[in-house]
Amino acid sequence: MTTHAPFGRALCAMITPFTADGGLDLDGAQRLADHLVSRGCDGLVLSGTTGESPTTTDAEKAALVEAVREAVGGRASVVTGVGTSDTGHTVRLAREAEKAGADGLLVVSPYYSRPPQDALEEHFRTVADASGLPVVLYDIPGRTGIRIEAETMIRLAGHPRIVAVKDCSYDFLAAQKVMSRTGLAYYAGCDEHNLALTAVGGAGWISTVANVVPDRLRAVLDAWEAGDTPVSARLQRRATPLIESMMAAGLPGTVTAKALLNELGLPAGPVRAPLRPADRKTVDGLLAAYEECLAG
Repeated sequence: MTTHAPFGRALCAMITPFTADGGLDLDGAQRLADHLVSRGCDGLVLSGTTGESPTTTDAEKAALVEAVREAVGGRASVVTGVGTSDTGHTVRLAREAEKAGADGLLVVSPYYSRPPQDALEEHFRTVADASGLPVVLYDIPGRTGIRIEAETMIRLAGHPRIVAVKDCSYDFLAAQKVMSRTGLAYYAGCDEHNLALTAVGGAGWISTVANVVPDRLRAVLDAWEAGDTPVSARLQRRATPLIESMMAAGLPGTVTAKALLNELGLPAGPVRAPLRPADRKTVDGLLAAYEECLAG
């Protein structure tokens, strides 16, 4: 089965590497991007939740797009987060991302202000009208405090540049409802749903865990595409302890991903405050789950 996947199927929600003193590490970002693409990612999502977008500047976001675009060329799509709580600011970021060479925009619901659905819809339409880039709606109510309701998604699907959804809603019924009534490409934003959403017509995933095991998660999709459901299910189950350790053990995925990447000698560096690094006990547990995933 072939599903419409405008940015590819296997997209890593890439961390933003920082230097030891907390500055933006563009060389590290290029090396990590090349590493991820060479191991199965056909898209990279920058400056999202995992990319610590709340604590990077507008200039850093644009510089990151330029550096990663240079590193991967045409081998992978480059989508970048531009969503803020301010429509005007989001519009400016969208235009800067287009100039920097992005292929698409990840736009999260405006957080904190919690606009009603009609205002939320207008926000997304305004951002989509601001550039020529296609838009991925980012539905993550656990962080924003507001859902993009299914009926709002269905209306927004009529906009020619709103083409996809990163789904962190934990509402599987709503996701299937929207997929059944629109052409929006649905990407799993929660790694435990990677296979399940694909199985009902999802486009693939935008994964934090892919920072450390891109090839293992890509193999789940490849097995499914090949029609080997038992293998895809086994590989998804094999990754589950690592997914749980990284995403459901009380720390943000940014913290756990950077902890593992630093241990593996890959570009990552520190997290920016108010986040704090994982302690040694947590890192050891992450490493054990990582080794278990590789053993399968």
